[in-house]
Amino acid sequence: MRSTKFSFFLRKNFTHLLAILLGVMLTVAFYRVLPSQAEPAPRVEKAAPTLIAQRPIPTRGSFVTAAVNRVGSAVVKIDTERTVTRRVDPFFDDPFFRRFFGDDAFSQIPRERLLRGQGSGFIIDGTGVILTNAHVVDQADKVIVTLKDGREFQGRVQGADKVTDLAVVKIEARDLPVAPLGDSSQVQVGDWAIAVGNPLGLDNTVTLGIVSTLQRSSGQVGIPDKRLDFIQTDAAINPGNSGGPLLSQEGEVIGINTAIRPDAMGIGFAIPVNKAKEISNQLITRGKVSHPYIGIRMVTLTPELAKENNNDPNSPLMLPEINGVLVMQVIPDTPAAAAGIRRGDVVIEIDGKTITSADQLQRLVENSGVNQALQLKVRRGRQTNIISVRTDELENAT
Repeated sequence: MRSTKFSFFLRKNFTHLLAILLGVMLTVAFYRVLPSQAEPAPRVEKAAPTLIAQRPIPTRGSFVTAAVNRVGSAVVKIDTERTVTRRVDPFFDDPFFRRFFGDDAFSQIPRERLLRGQGSGFIIDGTGVILTNAHVVDQADKVIVTLKDGREFQGRVQGADKVTDLAVVKIEARDLPVAPLGDSSQVQVGDWAIAVGNPLGLDNTVTLGIVSTLQRSSGQVGIPDKRLDFIQTDAAINPGNSGGPLLSQEGEVIGINTAIRPDAMGIGFAIPVNKAKEISNQLITRGKVSHPYIGIRMVTLTPELAKENNNDPNSPLMLPEINGVLVMQVIPDTPAAAAGIRRGDVVIEIDGKTITSADQLQRLVENSGVNQALQLKVRRGRQTNIISVRTDELENAT
């Protein structure tokens, strides 16, 4: 009887018991997967993303900024004045015209004219020694140097050398900022080049480019009266930049801005700083520079040029079809004239070194020194002669 009642109870409450059991199971499952207690999902290794070139995030300043900040305070502006006296035409001194126009009319014609010029320079010694171009201060009656902080000083030309276009100007000042001088022998084509100066009177102008080539001769540049091998750059160099520094990316002076080609865009030239060091030391100590010379005018000779000359029936002389330097003129009363060099001679060696260009010969003579005996091997017609020529100082040339 009792088991019958128990079975009846189970059947009656089975549905309720099943619902309670399912509720408990769901509750336990819920708590097992709570985020705070769930186990981390296994990490899936992703493939490395492809790097995409992007514009770098701009930072404050650049290597140009750092270089200019290092040197800028040592760069100066140079203003010059020169009085030029005009020669009055004798026509105006004729008594007839003076009587006709009156004496007062001719007295008003200005006989003097004031010429002003501008350039740049940079301080190489804290006591006020400034390096610039010779053509910036050439024949100047007055030189005014303006520092970056606005101070003005009367400048005195301590020495100038037209052959290398370098000059030293002195101002009376102390504790001035100095431009660090680099080593131009370490400069390579493709290096950064930063030109600083005052082009067209615009103070503290900076332009950027690269070193385009090295050892560009003055003859190639178009100024054969100079004795220089230039650094060529595409950094903008304009009138007024002359004498300013050409900087490396480290902020060291590697050259002195000197010349531009008016017939070409983006071509400027600077004197290597190593040459400037050598010349400035002589200008500071002696006020001048000694340059050797032998006294000839010359051109580079090649077999092609000689053949073209020889094929011309009007040619005054026949040339050997070789590489060398053709003597076009021997200047009277010079070492070359005294040694017996003649027009039409072809120099093929100096002191055992083969000579193939006029620039090379000029460079060798310049580096030889004054009062040095040079042994020139010369082709004269079909003969080859050795002629000894002793160099003299260029300023002694008549």
